[in-house]
Amino acid sequence: MTYNAKFRVWRGDSDSGALQDFTVDVNEGEVVLDIIHRLQATQASDLAVRWNCKAGKCGSCSAEINGRPRLLCMTRMSTFTEAETITVTPLRAFPVIRDLVTDVSFNYEKAREIPSFAPPPGVAPGEYRMQQIDVERPQEFRKCIECFLCQDTCHVVRDHEENKKSFAGPRYLMRIAELDMHPLDARDRQRDAQEEHGLGFCNITKCCSDVCPEHIKITDNALIPMKERVADRKYDPLVWLGSKIFRRDA
Repeated sequence: MTYNAKFRVWRGDSDSGALQDFTVDVNEGEVVLDIIHRLQATQASDLAVRWNCKAGKCGSCSAEINGRPRLLCMTRMSTFTEAETITVTPLRAFPVIRDLVTDVSFNYEKAREIPSFAPPPGVAPGEYRMQQIDVERPQEFRKCIECFLCQDTCHVVRDHEENKKSFAGPRYLMRIAELDMHPLDARDRQRDAQEEHGLGFCNITKCCSDVCPEHIKITDNALIPMKERVADRKYDPLVWLGSKIFRRDA
């Protein structure tokens, strides 16, 4: 079944832009990315959009659809009614390059700031030993496709540009939590998270988990446990005393 859908697509660049109205054919079973491609083919050949796999695994086609961060390739047109006007805009948390393409280099800069896995002294590659439960515990976090929808919807980044210097965002705080769960990682990830990457800014609204296309429970399984470990270390008197004793012995 084919019908005409009303679309409003943001057109512009870093200097200026506005929403532009389109009426476009929609076929049964299509996703929003199909419609954007049809607009490129029939009405707006210079419309810029970033995409790659069209299978929800590359994370390239992130945008906002009716104000909600989504993947264009995973948002079915059947989600909307035929009478509904569908608005497609670029990710609001990042600078616009052109049309639906944004500059997400902020995220790669934050990734570079996180030190990689640090094995304990005296343990050579090939000598690492882990229990299966330790392997499985952070496995969920490795499903991340780096679409940056969680970074976009996080209000600490989205609404406060000044926070970007000191806040890594949910995607990279999740990475730190993953490393902190690794039984062989020797680096003090809890200190890093709190003092270097702004864990304290997160107020666990769970908006990052809500938009994750891989359904990773970022808040419940990564950020909250990390915040609890940091709080225990800082405020639990027994943990504090133990840290002092072990430091003295060392």
